[in-house]
Amino acid sequence: MEQLFPFLGNWVWFVAAGIFLMLELLSPGVFFIWLGIAAALTGVIDNVHDLPWQGELVLYAFLAVVSVVIGRSFYAGPAMEPADNPFLNRRQMGYVGRSFTLNQPIVNGRGKLTIEDTMWEIEGPDLAAGTRIKVTAVKDMTLVVESL
Repeated sequence: MEQLFPFLGNWVWFVAAGIFLMLELLSPGVFFIWLGIAAALTGVIDNVHDLPWQGELVLYAFLAVVSVVIGRSFYAGPAMEPADNPFLNRRQMGYVGRSFTLNQPIVNGRGKLTIEDTMWEIEGPDLAAGTRIKVTAVKDMTLVVESL
């Protein structure tokens, strides 16, 4: 790449890595860091082996794909779930399978249920106040209930 950017010399890939790392700071998510790592590795390999610019581009493309795949596998899956609070930001999912007593009746399939000082909209068959119910599912922010 020194032929394309002669003013940077052997630093082309390290400058590209720095630019990718700055873009990572400015953007949400974790993606540009893997491209920056690939650029830095390309710079190291280029300084050791002095590749032609076409070879550098092919090497960078390969390393970028490999680093993104490794990065996605590193950040994907249940490892990102908080172990101490699995329903963080999805509190209503923690109520599925639990039983409660209606404090207001369900009329025309809709009602309200107070759980831990929070009023939830519920959906289910028409039931009188005082009936024991079980939360069976969550639809958007509405708890789906059935009679016990």
